[in-house]
Amino acid sequence: MNISDPLSVMNHAPLSHEQDLLEALAADLTRAGYVQDAVAVLLGDAAHEALGRDQIVPAKLVVERVLEGGTTEALPVLVGLWLLGMSFGAEVLDAALPLTGAAGASRLQLIEADGEYFRAAADLRPHASDVAAETWIASDLGAHQRPGPLRHDHVLGVGRASVTLAQAVIRRPVEKALDLGTGSGIQLFYLLTHCQQIVATDISERALAFARFNLLLNHQTLGLDPQRLEDRVQLRHGSLLEPVAGEEFDLVVSNPPFVITPRRETERAEDRYTYRDGGMPGDSLVESLVRGLPAVLAPGGTAQLLANWEIRAAAEPASNNENPPEGEIAPDDKTPSAWEVRPRSWISSGTEAWFIQRDVTAPEVYAETWLRDASQGRDQEAYAEAYGDYLEDFAGRDVDGIGFGMLWLRRPVQPGQLGFGLRFEEIAHPLEQPIAPYLQAQIEATDSLMGRDRAELVLVVADDVTEERHQRPGAQHPGVILLRQGAGLRRTTLLSSAEAGFVSACDGEFSAGVLAQAVASLVEGDPQEIADDLLASVDRLVTQGFVTEMRNKG
Repeated sequence: MNISDPLSVMNHAPLSHEQDLLEALAADLTRAGYVQDAVAVLLGDAAHEALGRDQIVPAKLVVERVLEGGTTEALPVLVGLWLLGMSFGAEVLDAALPLTGAAGASRLQLIEADGEYFRAAADLRPHASDVAAETWIASDLGAHQRPGPLRHDHVLGVGRASVTLAQAVIRRPVEKALDLGTGSGIQLFYLLTHCQQIVATDISERALAFARFNLLLNHQTLGLDPQRLEDRVQLRHGSLLEPVAGEEFDLVVSNPPFVITPRRETERAEDRYTYRDGGMPGDSLVESLVRGLPAVLAPGGTAQLLANWEIRAAAEPASNNENPPEGEIAPDDKTPSAWEVRPRSWISSGTEAWFIQRDVTAPEVYAETWLRDASQGRDQEAYAEAYGDYLEDFAGRDVDGIGFGMLWLRRPVQPGQLGFGLRFEEIAHPLEQPIAPYLQAQIEATDSLMGRDRAELVLVVADDVTEERHQRPGAQHPGVILLRQGAGLRRTTLLSSAEAGFVSACDGEFSAGVLAQAVASLVEGDPQEIADDLLASVDRLVTQGFVTEMRNKG
């Protein structure tokens, strides 16, 4: 069965116009047991972990040893071919892929001639998720698999960033979603489990060709009809929001090309690494998205992205003078940190936002990271010039550091109904993954407080929360009392003695108002003032997940 589409017959990308051949390949991969867990078992812990760091030597030694032992199994051949850059003869590949054969894999542009042998023309690796079962993802070979710098239109496969985004996306059932900058299509595999229709865009037509191949190769697992792919997924070529102008979506996800790259007057578009560089100066690509996304969100629609932002030395923290309507959650009353200044300025009126900064990188480290990413260090003179360009570019904007993190945006169902408001947090420690259920729970908890009298809430301590007390030897009372979360965002919050007493009494028996009055009567100071302060702390404790509401209190 042939399926006609310009993306299905693109040079230097896997071909997807012969569905029968894709079915044969899927059957061969299944028969060979080419799945994530089996690869890990074959390689062993040390070699598999090294492969995750793009170090292939330990894995090659394992595979070579297995092949020298005369195995007839297909798995080590496929691992060597598509993950480790090894070459094999046609007879070996015919045996490993009996339905596809070397000729079929070559016709799909997954392998290419290497003298008398064949080598991989693309990376094809198994991927297992908590929702999409066993699948395979084709992408471009990395520099560790094929010598030389990457193609400027390089198509990324499954990486740390794409998995991070997938683990953060709240998987609520929606009618229409947008995957902006789809790349090889990994986010589509997750979105298809809870979205009826998806538009996937990319500035690279090669990326869209890879995405199409991956969807059709895995159509059975993903529940797609290969003859009616557009009923569920539309692949559109274009930059940022241009391909969807005038449309609205219930959910937008994006791992955009946010890497900050020095701009040159003489640069050409074809010289950019399109998978990471959107061609805009500084962090203006992320700014453009944050400003523009509300226009494509349906009422109640949300967007979740990964992003970089610049932290500038000259930035003046903006005063937090927002006054939400009565009954809504007020923004944090702390003075904004320097890293918040730029992201905060991008958020349009009437949009809710949650920025979580996960890391901060110095300009020098940032330059080294992205020069190494594209294997640009082989020409030392060019490397030094490019390194200098990065530093000069950052210095020109007084950039002290580059923040990395995740962000969530929402267009309220009703204009002005800002239940969540704005939140900016720095969380550098490891999170429990997937983090999405915890993000969803905290958003819902914040929404639930809108217009509610805190005194009437009946609260219980969350199951994962523990208390720590620290005091100097011989001291009568603790000097520091902490609450710690063992799950989710794993926050820690400092408590006053009164707050500690309040939290310990949150067992679902009495309302927060009753507890606040009871604790206030036992603490030195003005009882009403203390009770009011305790009720004010309810917002922090609830919205950050330390205590939860007992909804069915009879």
